[in-house]
Amino acid sequence: MKAEQIKKIAMYGAGTIGGGFAAYFALKGLQVNVYVRSEESKARAIPKIQEPIDSYIRYGIASSAEELWSRIHITTDPAEAFTGVYFVQENGAENLEQKHEMVAVMEKYMPADGIIASSSSGTPASLLAANAAHPERIIVGHPFNPAYLLPLIEICGGDKTSPEVIEEARKFYRMYDKAPVVMSKEKRGFIANRLMHALWREEIALVCEGVCSMADADDAWTFGPGLRLAAFGPAMNYELGGGELGLRGCAIKFGPMTNTVFADISDMKKVPDEWADLSGDSIGPLMENLPDVIGHQKPEIASFRDNTIIELLKLHKKM
Repeated sequence: MKAEQIKKIAMYGAGTIGGGFAAYFALKGLQVNVYVRSEESKARAIPKIQEPIDSYIRYGIASSAEELWSRIHITTDPAEAFTGVYFVQENGAENLEQKHEMVAVMEKYMPADGIIASSSSGTPASLLAANAAHPERIIVGHPFNPAYLLPLIEICGGDKTSPEVIEEARKFYRMYDKAPVVMSKEKRGFIANRLMHALWREEIALVCEGVCSMADADDAWTFGPGLRLAAFGPAMNYELGGGELGLRGCAIKFGPMTNTVFADISDMKKVPDEWADLSGDSIGPLMENLPDVIGHQKPEIASFRDNTIIELLKLHKKM
């Protein structure tokens, strides 16, 4: 089935990612079946869906929670969830054996040409599809948290994934204002997590070496390159900052300085043993010293984060 013909989708699992996805696609007008394996899981799923809906209402993105819930159907019956559904987003734990079991359940009821997209944050599609009856229709469709706001979806097929499936998945996500990027080959961590971990590794190194506090490292990112990156990625920012020669000019002008930094940048292969205590002891003061307009408790801080993301998405015409 073509992407534009899909009007009903399903979620397998409704934790933080699955619940956020369910709310998002309901917001975009789709009917969403949510499959959970027990009544206890169903009870846990409801607040995971309600929380993003509350954010949509709070910030004027949606006017009626009841309208969004009318498009969401939570069920413990896999036949009811997946029969006749041509796009399923799997949101299970990072456990390959469990994911193989989930694929088997979905394939039992889905049409043979329905797409299975996994929210896996690290498991390659080839491993996910290893025991599948139809490995050609299995992809990774990895979101970034909070999935109910951030548009990024990293699409990566396996060694048997059909190119047509990848293209239809790209069209599907794009139709509903997601920003899909497609990987040409499998790589652990995909794209965004690898980029994010490179940044995080350097912040850990700077703090552990006593170069700066975690709060100052966060501020250096938030109020410097972070603001530029909210508009464009590094390549476009360097193009804009390189004068007449653009990105090429940056390579010429800043090449020696970049080489100096590259030579000195952290290459640690594991998180230092002291980092858990050091970071844990640092986050409390960081939260306490945030401006009152942001707040000092996690719910307030998360709300500020959501509102900031929403305003940026409006500028990008993604919300």
